[in-house]
Amino acid sequence: MMKKTVVGILAHVDAGKTTLSEALLYKSGTIRNMGRVDHKNAYLDTFQLERQRGITIFFKQARLVMEDVEVTLLDTPGHVDFSMEMERTLQVLDYAILVISGTDGVQAHTETLWKLLEEYHIPTFVFVNKIDLLEDALAVSTRESLVESLQKQLGSNVIDFSKQAEENFLEEVAMCSEDAMDEYLETGALSDETKALLIAERKLFPCFFGSALKLQGIDDLIQGFAKYCCDLEYPKEFGAKVYKITRDEQGNRLTHIKVTGGVLKVKELLGEEKVDQIRLYSGNKYETAGEVQAGSVCAVTGPTKTYPGQGFGIEEESPAPVLTPVMTYQMLIPADADPVVILGKLRQLEEEDPGLHIVWNEALAEIHVQIMGKVQLEILKDMITERFGIQVAFGTGSIVYKETIAKAVEGVGHFEPLRHYAEVHLWMEPLPEGTGLIFDTDVSEDELDLNWQRLILTHLAEREHPGVLTGSAITDMRITLVAGKAHLKHTEGGDFRQATYRAVRQGLKSTDSVLLEPFYAFELEVPTEQIGRAMTDIQKMYGSFESPETLGEMTRLTGVVPVATSLDYMSEVSAYTKGRGRLRLQSAGYKPCHNAEEVIGSLGYDSEADVENPTGSVFCSHGAGIYVKWDEVPEHMHLKSYTKRSVNREEAETCDVRDSSYVGKADWKRRQREAMALDSELEAIMLREFGPMKRRQYGSSSTRYVAGGKSVDSGAYYRKHQNKNNKPVEHYVLVDGYNIIFAWDELKDLAKVSLDAARGRLQDILCDYQGFTKCRLILVFDAYKVKGNPGAVTKYHNIDVVYTKEAETADMYIEKVTKEIGTKHHVRVATSDGIEQLIIMGHGAMRVSAAEFEREVADVKAKIREIIEK
Repeated sequence: MMKKTVVGILAHVDAGKTTLSEALLYKSGTIRNMGRVDHKNAYLDTFQLERQRGITIFFKQARLVMEDVEVTLLDTPGHVDFSMEMERTLQVLDYAILVISGTDGVQAHTETLWKLLEEYHIPTFVFVNKIDLLEDALAVSTRESLVESLQKQLGSNVIDFSKQAEENFLEEVAMCSEDAMDEYLETGALSDETKALLIAERKLFPCFFGSALKLQGIDDLIQGFAKYCCDLEYPKEFGAKVYKITRDEQGNRLTHIKVTGGVLKVKELLGEEKVDQIRLYSGNKYETAGEVQAGSVCAVTGPTKTYPGQGFGIEEESPAPVLTPVMTYQMLIPADADPVVILGKLRQLEEEDPGLHIVWNEALAEIHVQIMGKVQLEILKDMITERFGIQVAFGTGSIVYKETIAKAVEGVGHFEPLRHYAEVHLWMEPLPEGTGLIFDTDVSEDELDLNWQRLILTHLAEREHPGVLTGSAITDMRITLVAGKAHLKHTEGGDFRQATYRAVRQGLKSTDSVLLEPFYAFELEVPTEQIGRAMTDIQKMYGSFESPETLGEMTRLTGVVPVATSLDYMSEVSAYTKGRGRLRLQSAGYKPCHNAEEVIGSLGYDSEADVENPTGSVFCSHGAGIYVKWDEVPEHMHLKSYTKRSVNREEAETCDVRDSSYVGKADWKRRQREAMALDSELEAIMLREFGPMKRRQYGSSSTRYVAGGKSVDSGAYYRKHQNKNNKPVEHYVLVDGYNIIFAWDELKDLAKVSLDAARGRLQDILCDYQGFTKCRLILVFDAYKVKGNPGAVTKYHNIDVVYTKEAETADMYIEKVTKEIGTKHHVRVATSDGIEQLIIMGHGAMRVSAAEFEREVADVKAKIREIIEK
């Protein structure tokens, strides 16, 4: 049976990516004549704008056969301005072919692509193109110097597969893993299956050389890919991932998906919408199908509410893209045009292009676009003319700023006009750079119904919340719902939207905000005699750099620099080095703005004048709603302040984790959902039994690579299920200590007298439980408010007892454990935290409530007593 796979071709612009696609299509017999980008007849450059400019703007797909492998080939944009289009495609790839120009080597965007492939854990083949342009291209020294350069910049596991006949080839491959080395030492050879699995595990990156334009090395690449491509097994349960929205020539909306489990049939539901037609595209032509099996990429008509990154069935929604727009421009429309009508048309383009953000300023009736760069802006202008027949222009570009907060604060929002009611309290905390926004809840269902809590979290996530310094979107903070109130009669869903938005704004006004700007990570190479000029320039641009590195006649400088100050520096480098200098730039995220006061003053944003985003609240007085300013809201709010609800919470900030005065009550905890690295204490527990563990990756957790009867779980196309020692799956029980103590009557009563005694009693109970069930039991206690606390892990008889470190809650600790081992072992978490249940289930673990666990412990105790009596 023919193998089936989805392959993406990625490259820095002008590396020959589309030319390689044409060569693969030609060699496989899919097309009769090989097109060329410079001749404007490339098979996959189907849009007029692409042929005019000679660059790939939108992803394309083609179907072909490589030996015994049925391949869906996805050609992605190479220009950095269209990186977000490329990144979305990564979500559905089984393999990638990274094209590198032999004349240019690894460029700045190549490194970005390499990091993204690592982030999405996609097995990768490397093709070094344009080898015909190098002097003595076939010389071994030339090839070896290229491989050496690739290994230095990308990693030592990039292996030259054009020299398989050489003696040391197998030794280089064997060094990629211990298992491969054992096989090589025992047999003196390595099977093709072993190599294929090493590639699937991203422990080996085969490298091929050639010229796509002259069809050199293409057969070797096809044969090598077919030989080392694994079979893919998918689950029977239905799953699908949306990665692109487009429209055909007739204006029909197309949802591009990859089916990752089961079967998708025409007239079946995709979510809540029916699939009218299934299309299998190759270039700009397509065939219709009645159904598609797992592993297939297709486009469907019918759904109107789908969006890139959406998951169906067993597929979860994808995380936000790593790459984001950094520039914003005002769109200048014709005087006789209606901006609202144009806005509606632009929304179509926005859902098709993930790198385009449309911002509507209702107060000024202005349209602003946020994009990656100037080339994308030019393409957008042409597209609007071509698609809608409207001539637009753009004002001077400016930087996309963001805002965060410097210290934690409670935000309160109240909305109570006549016959409406809602109050929301949010605890807002700053997070490290690049974290983004994390939304959570820490409210008992007894205080606020779970449906209202979910609605509030939805309102937090449904929009970008403007900051109060410049009106820029906020980022890098955790926002936790800590209190809320509804009215039995008068509360409607829209009331909580108003209260939630106002709570965010009131919190921002009540603390110190920080303006953030985008930064580039740079690598600058200049002649050594000009390094002084380069360092001075970087300092003038408010950048920072590491110690210079001398490379013969050239010197390299690396560091970070604000986007705002370095936009035109590339041309300046070329000028003062007379073309010898080289500047590489790639996104480095957001950092505090170097000239915040100047930017804030120039933008002139007035948070109090922003009527669309009020900072105050609406209260009811004498039968009518009255507006209360943000700084007066605490005097009128109906619920107690989160910071004042417990004296014990304040005491807990300074006590020792083993002091009986410490209270880690569950109502104080705030969960963190981002992936966190294992700290040394947790790692010590896991390594002691299981050795190193692989991180959970993006994508379907059930897709498996299979070669020669062996297989590896993909995660996002790979995650290894077996631990290094190949031990059997074990039963883990993780216990949220204080949650259990305050849920069990016996322990709760004891805690009122001595919390230390309650902890000790719980430990004794769990020791008996572990001894009978033979599970691996980890008991976790909060110590996150203990200043300077490094955390601790102790062995209490036969169980592990963990005291979390400062700023780390028990929930956070439990989440990262379940994230690491939930797919490898049977994991149960004892807690009554309902929100925690949603998280741990997503990590493959199960929750047992405090009450259920108490009954289970009682049953074990009864069985132990019965055994003793017998």
